[in-house]
Amino acid sequence: MYYQDKVIWITGASSGIGEALAYALNKKGARLILSSRRIEELERVKENCTGDPESIAILQLDLADSDSIPQKAEDAERIFGQVDILFNNGGISQRALALEAEMDSVRKLMEINFFGTIALAQAVVPKMIERGHGHIIVTSSVMGKIGTKYRSAYAASKHALHGWFDCLRQEVMDKKINITLVCPGFVKTDITKHALTADGSEMNEMGQAHKKAMTADQFAEKLLPKVSSGQDEIYIGGKEILTIYLKRFTPRLLNKILRRANVT
Repeated sequence: MYYQDKVIWITGASSGIGEALAYALNKKGARLILSSRRIEELERVKENCTGDPESIAILQLDLADSDSIPQKAEDAERIFGQVDILFNNGGISQRALALEAEMDSVRKLMEINFFGTIALAQAVVPKMIERGHGHIIVTSSVMGKIGTKYRSAYAASKHALHGWFDCLRQEVMDKKINITLVCPGFVKTDITKHALTADGSEMNEMGQAHKKAMTADQFAEKLLPKVSSGQDEIYIGGKEILTIYLKRFTPRLLNKILRRANVT
């Protein structure tokens, strides 16, 4: 019942986890605002949803364009009159060595994963405070907790999200605003295909670990009950989730493991 009749805005809704969340939340009776850069893909997702098409709206959004986000938030508020829940899910990944990644690609990744994400929260949360309720869910990553080769800027962006949203949680916890950080392990999506290489071009290849991972639909099914239970931080994945605990309790052991691991 947590999601029924709620207005839920999903970024990154044109594929992967965002698309899976759209289908799962549609079945739970939510009213949806679907956002990404790709309008045609959002239309496809909307068509694949069941129920009343009037309960699903499309709002084009480019997280790399931070200046446009306040207006986009106003547009979202006008669609159904409010935004109850924001799934801040849009983002890109990386496959480049730290010393080889060109600064333009690093800035692009940070603009989308960090600056765009927090700009959207800054635009949405004040209205939630006025109404006296709201929930922000942020898709982070296991890489928001650890670091491996080839993901320096990606890990930095996710670590930054944890810092910013942990602070925001403390600031709004007495205003009935929930903040949930979600750390997926490997999920079978196209995120690695679109990952930025050193020069900023796309990798165009699915990572080996992602090929064997749970599907986005399976991930969404596991995620939604945990979100509705009000958890501050959620870990979902395979054995890679153990790295979070190794980092916390035995970081030297984790470093030894990661040196030998195939993380491409």
